[in-house]
Amino acid sequence: ILAFAEGVGAKLRHRAQVTVLIWWNDLQAMLLSAALGTLVGWERQLGRKPAGLRTHVLVCLGSTMFVLMAPHAVRNFGMHTFDPTRIVHGVITGVGFLGAGSIIRQQGYVAGLTTAASIWIVSAIGTAVGVHAYMLAIVGTVLTLIVLEWYRWIERRVSPHAETTDEP
Repeated sequence: ILAFAEGVGAKLRHRAQVTVLIWWNDLQAMLLSAALGTLVGWERQLGRKPAGLRTHVLVCLGSTMFVLMAPHAVRNFGMHTFDPTRIVHGVITGVGFLGAGSIIRQQGYVAGLTTAASIWIVSAIGTAVGVHAYMLAIVGTVLTLIVLEWYRWIERRVSPHAETTDEP
């Protein structure tokens, strides 16, 4: 009986350690997601774009959280087969609706395309964080900021008098 009790105690300690490790990994992912979403959102907020800081951070966090939920669902509901890419597909579809809502067309002028694209890329960044592809998420964030800031400067230099088909 003593050996059985020791075995049960060891299993419970191991399970508690695994739970703390999972919680810590989730916390790190959510904090990184918030930080990366903040970087992109801050750039959009400074430019006074329709979707700014809060929108971008929330999309990034939501994307990360949906992906992080997949292993929890498998573990907590005793599932044996589960395709986590289905969650990624759902995130992409849902964010597509958000992006579509930010595009406005009036009198031959289209606005909001860059905002829609930035929402879309932030969801990809959040998804990358959710699958613990941290370097991919960081590189994606840096490249996104380069495109949003430096490419705007290049566009203005290349065609200073042309009307843009996107946001000013």
